[in-house]
Amino acid sequence: MAREAGILLPISSLPGPWGIGCFSRQAYHFVDWLKEAGQTYWQILPLGPTSYGDSPYQSFSTFAGNPYFIDLEELIREGVLTREECQAARLGDDPHDIDYELQYRNRYPLLRLAYQRSDISRNPAYQKFVADNAWWLSDYALFLAVKDRFDGAPWTEWAEDIRLRWGYSLDYYRRELYYDIEFQQYLQFRFRQQWDALRSYAHSRGIRIIGDIPIYVSMDSADAWAHPELFQLDASNVPTAVAGCPPDGFSATGQLWGNPLYRWEYHRATGYDWWMSRLWYAFQLFDVLRIDHFRGFDEYYSIPFGSVDALHGHWEKGPGLELFRVMGERLGPREVIAEDLGYVTDSVRQLVRESGFPGMKVLEFAFDARDSGSANDYLPHNYGENCVVYTGTHDNETVAGWFESITPEEVRMVRDYLCDPHTPHRELYRPFVSLAMSSVGRICVIPIQDWLGYSNACRINRPSTVGTNWRWRITQQELTSTLQQQILSATKRYGRMNWS
Repeated sequence: MAREAGILLPISSLPGPWGIGCFSRQAYHFVDWLKEAGQTYWQILPLGPTSYGDSPYQSFSTFAGNPYFIDLEELIREGVLTREECQAARLGDDPHDIDYELQYRNRYPLLRLAYQRSDISRNPAYQKFVADNAWWLSDYALFLAVKDRFDGAPWTEWAEDIRLRWGYSLDYYRRELYYDIEFQQYLQFRFRQQWDALRSYAHSRGIRIIGDIPIYVSMDSADAWAHPELFQLDASNVPTAVAGCPPDGFSATGQLWGNPLYRWEYHRATGYDWWMSRLWYAFQLFDVLRIDHFRGFDEYYSIPFGSVDALHGHWEKGPGLELFRVMGERLGPREVIAEDLGYVTDSVRQLVRESGFPGMKVLEFAFDARDSGSANDYLPHNYGENCVVYTGTHDNETVAGWFESITPEEVRMVRDYLCDPHTPHRELYRPFVSLAMSSVGRICVIPIQDWLGYSNACRINRPSTVGTNWRWRITQQELTSTLQQQILSATKRYGRMNWS
C-alpha cells in the first residue's frame, strides 16, 4: 500500500488580495506548490457558510458553500464587477488576518451587485444547477432570505407562521422574497462552479482533496428549520438536548457545542436517507471525507438544553456500524477518515476497526506526563498502517507553540523518544515533524504552520473560545521554494512521494 503525505491549510487561510482566502489564482498556485513539494493531499476544513463565531463547524447549511470563497477576480473578468469597485470595498488590510465583520458588511454588497448585473436567470447552466439541487437549495435559499428579512435573527426567533413552516407562510415569503432567494441561489451556483474548477485542476496535478464535515448541523441552519423531524426537538421545535463533549484535554468543563442531536430512531426507520444524501453530496465535493467527532456514531454526549457547560451531560448510544453498512450498500466504496480523538473507549475503537476507516493519530497527544506509558495510542511505535498521522490538527496548538506550553518533563519525554538531546529548543519542531513523516501510518498530514515552525499566534482554533479563531492566513511570500524543497526532501526520504 502506497505511503502518502499532505498538508492541512484551510481555504480561508490562502493568500490573496480580498481579505480572505478563496478559489483564486493563489489557490491554483498552492496546488502547483503542493505538487512540486511531492504531496498527494490537500486537507481543508468544512466549506459551509459560517455564522456566529465564524466557525466552519457551525454552518447555516450542511450542503451550501461559503460565499466568501467566491473569487472576486473571476467576477471582474466576467464583467459583473469592476476592479475599482472591489478595491473600494473595505475587506481587510492585514494579509495574515481575516476580518469577518468587514467580510460580512462589505463583501455581500459586492456579490449582490454582481448578481444584479448577471442576468443569471437566463443562464442554462444556472437553471440546471437550481433544478438538480432543488432538494436542498430551495429550503436553504428561502431560509437565508427570510433570515435577512428578520435582521439576521435565528429561525427559532422568527414569527410563528414561518418558524413552523405553515404552508401559506412559505408561499408568501417565496413570492415576497423572490429576488433575495434567487441571489442566494446565484451565490451557490458561482461557489460550485469555482470549486469544481479548482478541484478538477487539483486532479490534473495529481492532488486529492481531503474534505471535512461536522457530525452535527447548527441549530440555526436550514437543515434544522426545514427538517425538524430529524432532530431531538419538541413540538415547538425547541431542542430537548444538545451536543457537546465531556471534559478532556481541550477543556476542563467540556465543550458545549449547542447543536441539535439526531433522532436516530427516525433516521433508522427511513433507511438513513438524509445521511445518505449528505454523504453522497460530500463525495461530489471531496475525494476523501474526514468526519468530525466520529465517536458520536458509537455514543454521543447529550447535554440538557439550557445548560451553561457540558459537565452534566450523559452518553447515549448512536447508530454504530449500521449507518456505514448502509453507506457501503448505497454509495459503494468510499474513502473516509474517522476523527476518533478525545475520550476514546473500547467500543469506539471497535467501531473504527470494523468500519475499516483509518483513524487519526495526533503526535502532540503522545507526550502527556499524565499518560506517559509506552502503551499510549499516539506514540508512533503503537501505530498500525491504517491511520492518518498528524503533528496536530486545526484544534491543536502549533508544534512550536506546543513546545512552549508543555512541561519540562514532557519536553524531556519528546527528546528521549527522538533520541535527540541537542537540537535547540526553538528547532525541535523539525525532528518532531520528521517523526510523524517517518511513522508507519499510510497517510501523514502536516499543518503548514508546523512545517514553518510557527508559534501559537498562527493557531487556527482554540476550542471553547470565540472571537479570535479561524482568522489566520499565510502569504504568498511564505510559500517559498526553500520550504517546498524541505518538504519534498522529507517526503522522498520517508517514502511518501507523489509520483503521479
